[in-house]
Amino acid sequence: MEELNLFVKSIFIDNMIFAYFLGMCSFLAVSKNVKTALGLGVAVTFMLVVTLPINYLLDKYVLQAGALQWLSPALKDVDLSFLALIMFIAVIASMTQLVEMAVEKFSPALYNSLGIFLPLIAVNCAILGGALFMQQRDFGSALTATVYGAGSGLGWLLAIVGLAAIREKLAYSNVPAPLKGIGITFIITGLMGIAFMSFLGIKL
Repeated sequence: MEELNLFVKSIFIDNMIFAYFLGMCSFLAVSKNVKTALGLGVAVTFMLVVTLPINYLLDKYVLQAGALQWLSPALKDVDLSFLALIMFIAVIASMTQLVEMAVEKFSPALYNSLGIFLPLIAVNCAILGGALFMQQRDFGSALTATVYGAGSGLGWLLAIVGLAAIREKLAYSNVPAPLKGIGITFIITGLMGIAFMSFLGIKL
């Protein structure tokens, strides 16, 4: 039940976009059509689901103070937590390369439409933010970290696909000239953020 609550909360209440504003660069740039937005959203969700449990295990059994006791009792005083940020980024960058190669092989059209933003998943702050939140909240197991990653990824996907759908409809709307493009996109993002704030009333 705790995992289910965490899953729902990470989608709607602690949404990476509307609660923490993480991943805004690709969120704004790739949300021009639903197909591309869906592809990037799935890639980000996959990255969060895969990298969070890996980073959890890395933090739990290698980086934390005394984590290396399983290797030798002599290592009980070793604290490698200062390497956490670098190691998290290394894991994310490695997995990004695998995702990029897979997308290029199996969906060249999506690969071309995502352009530079696919390799930039490695520096998408939503993915690194998920790893840092996982460390900060001290989850009890790799399963909890995986559930949090899945919920956070789906929340990000929901946000970018929702914005893309609205932007596609705006192509047929009479938007004032000064607001066309990024201007109206900022306004819509703000309104979507206000709408997501209504989920704060959910008691989990």
